[in-house]
Amino acid sequence: MGAATAQLFVSEGARVLVTDMNDEKGHAVADELGDFGDFLHVDVSRETDIAEAVSRATSHWGRLDVMFNNAGFGGARGPVESISEDDFDITVDVLLKGVFFGMKHAAPVMKAQESGAIISTASVAGLQAGESPHLYTATKAAVIHLTKSVALELGQQGIRVNAICPGVVATPLAHGPLNEDRRKKFRDRFGRYQPIGRVGEPDDIANAALFLASDDSTFITGTAMVVDGGANAGRPWHRQSELMTGQGPIKLYRPEGR
Repeated sequence: MGAATAQLFVSEGARVLVTDMNDEKGHAVADELGDFGDFLHVDVSRETDIAEAVSRATSHWGRLDVMFNNAGFGGARGPVESISEDDFDITVDVLLKGVFFGMKHAAPVMKAQESGAIISTASVAGLQAGESPHLYTATKAAVIHLTKSVALELGQQGIRVNAICPGVVATPLAHGPLNEDRRKKFRDRFGRYQPIGRVGEPDDIANAALFLASDDSTFITGTAMVVDGGANAGRPWHRQSELMTGQGPIKLYRPEGR
């Protein structure tokens, strides 16, 4: 999702600082962006790394218009009693603390500009439990409420703060190493459960991020934009019982004389 977002932003005229812990992949994305891209190794669990990223962007380009907090992984898995303190800490560090640090260090730059957009990747898991591991669910819920809280603080300074809640998206994080057979099986398996009969693609999330970063959304802040093909709305029509989908006459109790 990050690569697709970077490419879309550059196509719209933005300059993008790509950050990642994987130097090879990060450099590859930045190289595709040409003169409009740069790369910096960042571990979002380290506040100094995020501070350096903000400094790099502002020193290169003079301002920071958009901060996209998008780092993620699946985090700790398994029954609640099996999760170690170390696994708890790294999950919270990446999925929540990293988002907080991104907001913290973007805020003073954007306050000085009196403008800016902070966008963070949450998840539909933060809205509805039961589809993702415990700590992933908890941290994504926290990101949604952190977004709302910080939006209330920064709105007076012309800074908008929003979150995106993706559903099932076909990324390597979701379906493993990229190969066409595995991608097809993933899409076939999960697409059938969507009201819109496909899984999400990275471009779907990139388009949402572009909208939230643009002047088309200047009256939108403190929101969690759901981009999930309708999955969070409920069970698709074709999977509902005949009680819902069957057609027949309405039967009403009518007292005599009415």
